[in-house]
Amino acid sequence: MRIADVFETITISFEVLGVIAMVVGFGIAVVLALRTLGRREGGRAAYLVLRSTIGASILLGLEVLVAADLIRTISSVPSLEEVAVLAVIVLIRTVLSMSLQIEIDGVVPWKRALLTSGGQLLAGSVSRETRATRAAQSTP
Repeated sequence: MRIADVFETITISFEVLGVIAMVVGFGIAVVLALRTLGRREGGRAAYLVLRSTIGASILLGLEVLVAADLIRTISSVPSLEEVAVLAVIVLIRTVLSMSLQIEIDGVVPWKRALLTSGGQLLAGSVSRETRATRAAQSTP
């Protein structure tokens, strides 16, 4: 097996992981929103949970897909046209990631005191849901 084949397999694996992160994140978002509705917190709270969790999962997936693009670039000898196409793809994904980050956080990334990745946002959503469930269970 050639080294180029190994890198291609790694790149495809990263791409699959990026898509899985988005699909699983969507499923988690739906479950968290339904649980929020089940606790009678209202439709607005469920919508906000759904929106922020879906945004976080898309952000995480995009970060993994950008990593796949970078691996593909450094593992091959691309032509000038391939580099230009890759640059446009990475630019689009980066702008989309920043837009999602601003939408989720409400501030531009460089004004946040602490950088937050898509994985951290998704974990934060799950953590908030767990705390809310425990609080609802402990209240008679």
